[in-house]
Amino acid sequence: MIKIRLARHGVKKKPFYKIIIADSKSPRDGKFIEKIGFFNPFSKNEKEKIHINLKRLEYWIQKGAQLSDRTKYLIKKTKKNNIII
Repeated sequence: MIKIRLARHGVKKKPFYKIIIADSKSPRDGKFIEKIGFFNPFSKNEKEKIHINLKRLEYWIQKGAQLSDRTKYLIKKTKKNNIII
């Protein structure tokens, strides 16, 4: 099954997450199919905090990819704040 989820990067106590498309059996920070955005929880500016390529997101959802709970929340927040990429 294909999942849309977060992969943790950054340094200790300062995480930076990539929003990725990956097989559900691959490790959290392992091999992925495509990177469609990022989430930086420590950014002060809302536009620099999250970036999602919505066209690629829709493409993968149509292909049957499942969203993780956190990714679902971030996408809803992005659409609510009109941060369209």
